[in-house]
Amino acid sequence: MENTLTQANTETMGDAGGDPWLLTPGPLSTSLSVKRAMLRDLGSRDREFIAVTHRIRESLLGLVDGYGSHECVPVQGSGTFAVEAMIGTFLPEDGKLLILVNGAYGKRIARICEYLRRNHQIIESPEHRSVDVLALDKALTADADITHVAVVHCETTTGIINPLGAVADVVASHCRGLLVDAMSSFGAIPIDARRVNFDALTASSNKCLEGVPGVGFCIARRDALRKTQGNSPSLSLDLHDQWSAMASNSQWRFTPPTHCLLALDQALEELTVEGGVAGRGARYRENHRLLVEGMRRLGFETLLPDGLQAPIIVTFLSPADPCFDFGVFYDRLRQRGFVIYPGKLTAADTFRVGCIGRLGETEITAALTAIREVLDELGVENCAPAAGRAA
Repeated sequence: MENTLTQANTETMGDAGGDPWLLTPGPLSTSLSVKRAMLRDLGSRDREFIAVTHRIRESLLGLVDGYGSHECVPVQGSGTFAVEAMIGTFLPEDGKLLILVNGAYGKRIARICEYLRRNHQIIESPEHRSVDVLALDKALTADADITHVAVVHCETTTGIINPLGAVADVVASHCRGLLVDAMSSFGAIPIDARRVNFDALTASSNKCLEGVPGVGFCIARRDALRKTQGNSPSLSLDLHDQWSAMASNSQWRFTPPTHCLLALDQALEELTVEGGVAGRGARYRENHRLLVEGMRRLGFETLLPDGLQAPIIVTFLSPADPCFDFGVFYDRLRQRGFVIYPGKLTAADTFRVGCIGRLGETEITAALTAIREVLDELGVENCAPAAGRAA
């Protein structure tokens, strides 16, 4: 990892009482320069801020090669705000959404449909397996009422990567619309809008882009977006209305999170310096390699086989050793300056460790050292799980 990344984080942490390293899927550790970008007050109608919004929208389109064919529509709020905006805007009242589910975030899309009173059905796969493309093909063949399909590209429940290209090909072959939740992949895993046929794709500022929470966005195929007028049951989450307003005056309809957008603007500049999606993805893959190899040396097992694992967040099976207590484990790691995530599975006892954010070899190595020290303190002698990897 470049020294500039480590130096930025070292300055942010400080010698004592500083922020911990966030080994999570977001919010996550950001560079000092991203934090400093927020130390300005700009008016939302100010020319400089309008230029910032335009630059961000263009930069985000560039990350998926969407110039000329797609539009970037930002929206205030977390990633879930953007997903709900996408569902409400692109799924008409008389439409039907088929949701491919293999984790909590796919299930959240179904819950959004329930709130919006939109017709939907799900095809559910086990949390440790990718979504079922063959079942998708059969469902679309059998049910002509299905107008759209939704999929989560990287499901952070486990860290699994779903086959977006294969899903998109099947959906396109049936002439249906594809809606993509790319929260945990956008900016680090390549997505080419010229090859992956989607109507809309959502992500947010605070994951692989390494900004701060508060901004979501939708990358939408222009022809599909034009047809969505009047669909949304929400004023504030109407992406067509937001797009139309920005097209007419380049301004947000309602008060934007100006400081978060300044941070995102800086974060996107740093992404470019790092080498774009390819460069950032390479750092995350190296973080992932170091983490998994180090945890396996300690005796931990990953939930997922390597072929299904995205380099974003890794789910580890909890040790069966009676001395292991996740709450104590978490707290003692936190005292050493590292924050991890509890598991989010329904079928296995797990915890998660993230590979993203302003982290590199120095931080991952230090985290592994802290984990080993805590295990020794707890008297954990065997990190093997009770039943091994989920079947």
